[in-house]
Amino acid sequence: MTSRLFVLNGPNLNLLGEREPEIYGAITLAAVEESCQAYAELLDVEIEFFQSNHEGAMVDRIQDARHQADAIVINPAGFSFHSIPVLDALKMFEGPIIELHISNIHARDELHRHSIMSGVATAVICGLGTYGYITAMQAAVQMLGAIPDTLPDPIRIGPA
Repeated sequence: MTSRLFVLNGPNLNLLGEREPEIYGAITLAAVEESCQAYAELLDVEIEFFQSNHEGAMVDRIQDARHQADAIVINPAGFSFHSIPVLDALKMFEGPIIELHISNIHARDELHRHSIMSGVATAVICGLGTYGYITAMQAAVQMLGAIPDTLPDPIRIGPA
């Protein structure tokens, strides 16, 4: 059975490539989605790519993931620092959760340094730019034990 990942994106990421390019870069969310879809084919997984500026919509997708996804990759963006509803929804998901941030939140201003989501995440990736999405997807699939045998050992197994 093919694994299924939800790749979820929080508020203002729809403006990726326009908003604060000195922090987030010039790549658009559409380009990120295209890259993730292409990488999903190599990983032999299905992904659902979703973005919302609305907390309730994000909670709904996380709740849907409980029955429709094997792992979640989430860039909670602004929800990272204050959204108890998103946090509580993630707590109900039983599979791997990879929290992703384009910037290194630990090197940011005080308001952007501490994600409350990290406490429920299986792993956190930050500071890799939009390439972090690829890294997060690979980590999620590896955690599911679903890396295809067709990929080279350094990707499938990692350090041995």
